[in-house]
Amino acid sequence: SYSTNTIIVGHLETPCTCVNAYSHVYVCVFQVFNAQTSEVVCQYQVEIRQSFPKEGWVEEDPQEILQSVCECVEKVCEMLTHMNISTDLIKAIGVTNQRETTLVWDKETGLPLYNAIVWMDLRTQSTVDRLISKTPGGNKNHLKSQTGLPISTYFSAVKLRWLMDHIEEVAHAVDTHTAMFGTVDSWLVWCLTGGVDGGIHCTDVSNASRTLLFNINTLQWDLELCSFFEIPVEILPEVKSSSEIYGYLASGSLTGTPISGCLGDQSAALVGQMCLKDGQAKNTFWNNLLYIWWLCSVHSFSQPVMSDHGLLTTVAYKLGPDRPACYALEGSVAIAGAVVRWLKDNMGIIQSSAEIEKLAASVGTSYGCYFVPAFSGLYAPYWEPNARGIICGLTQFTTRNHLAFAALEAVCFQTKEILDAMNQDSGVPLTQLQVDGGMTCNQLLMQLQADILCIPVVKPTMSETTALGAAMAAGSADGVSVWNINTEHSVTTERYQPQINPNETEFRYARWKKAVQKAMNWETAESGNGMVFTQKYIFLHTLLGLGVFLRDTMVVSGI
Repeated sequence: SYSTNTIIVGHLETPCTCVNAYSHVYVCVFQVFNAQTSEVVCQYQVEIRQSFPKEGWVEEDPQEILQSVCECVEKVCEMLTHMNISTDLIKAIGVTNQRETTLVWDKETGLPLYNAIVWMDLRTQSTVDRLISKTPGGNKNHLKSQTGLPISTYFSAVKLRWLMDHIEEVAHAVDTHTAMFGTVDSWLVWCLTGGVDGGIHCTDVSNASRTLLFNINTLQWDLELCSFFEIPVEILPEVKSSSEIYGYLASGSLTGTPISGCLGDQSAALVGQMCLKDGQAKNTFWNNLLYIWWLCSVHSFSQPVMSDHGLLTTVAYKLGPDRPACYALEGSVAIAGAVVRWLKDNMGIIQSSAEIEKLAASVGTSYGCYFVPAFSGLYAPYWEPNARGIICGLTQFTTRNHLAFAALEAVCFQTKEILDAMNQDSGVPLTQLQVDGGMTCNQLLMQLQADILCIPVVKPTMSETTALGAAMAAGSADGVSVWNINTEHSVTTERYQPQINPNETEFRYARWKKAVQKAMNWETAESGNGMVFTQKYIFLHTLLGLGVFLRDTMVVSGI
């Protein structure tokens, strides 16, 4: 039951990936949380479409996103009414979004000038090549000291540059000073707070830090970076903290409710998992990749940590205008659920994706078999594009059960490699690993991860950590102050403790590293089969063919 003393905080996420263990769809969702218990009161989601007008192009309709969000809000209000809960109890709304997706709209008409170009879109490779050629020595990392990022198709400035070069309406709007640029959060906040009638054009530091235009040291748009990309700074949104009142809903059932939290999706999950101290790390086991964040430089006056292992440095969050920015190292590996699908669809070793845990648990060992799933090269920390997948250590006693175990073990070994690299970069020892994502329902995988890392693996019992983080940021903002973010108020978790001798872990890890070396330098341009390692081949042929996508790993690999 919900009394008049109950405080509810809403969360908008769009577009987000709605996942189970091994599949996903893209949706807009609105959820409301009880600020006292962190429980989800109710939620509603609408699936949105992605379009693929050309090979490697991925787009979303900004108007569809906005309409879906409005539908979700109204449906939740109806649900609350049916539950005899007043919508007046909703005191604030937080917004999360997949970062880097790029939009441009006209501030006079309020209409998008082109579809949103999604983070995974590859059309900008020639733009990237041209931009890199402008740097001394053709160095893709030329801007890294300012941005923490390489010049890549992944980030927003490159997509914006493409729009200005190829879409006449965008170029004209920029020339006539009517263009507005933003990631999806900016578009939503502007529209929901009034649009052409006084809408607030803003973003937060976690989203701004993914544009290649934002200086992560000064926490401001950088005129030097804008000049490099030839992008006028006046079309950029105002950068705010991740937790403050940006504006108020201008229409609908929640008119007057403040939007007071804004975070990129992975940043929101960090907050939702209470990763608020140096040396905490979060690993998202998505259906197609491992996505790892290592929190560093949390304390006041600290500086971002740059990686010597090709990892990204990013702004994790800034929980208030007067609070310090918190930074993170970020890396990812293109395996996880894709390996499981390969065993099922390509090899027929398992009949369903969920079967892998049962098979692996039945033997509890790989029996000396090691699987390196370098289907399209090895990424962090190796950056070896010519590596290829390998299964070694086979004997006449090896069964499909052992291969299933080796596949899960490979996920854990690659997590360890990334975390070891992050540890070397940050100099802060990791004491436990927070986890989320669809594959965390695999209990054997979680236990294996704890055994291989020799530290506890901690999984929240509440799966909606991204939504919770955004709601916490919104509810704790000055002027709202209905949610106390405190590390002592941690979320309820399941905890997996290491159960094997560290010496055994080191032995298995050494064998894994030996297998990795055997996978190196397998593919060459002289192989004669045309399967050279190119970005287009990997993304479009291998991964799109599997219906999955690779995120940050590729953008820092230098291809």
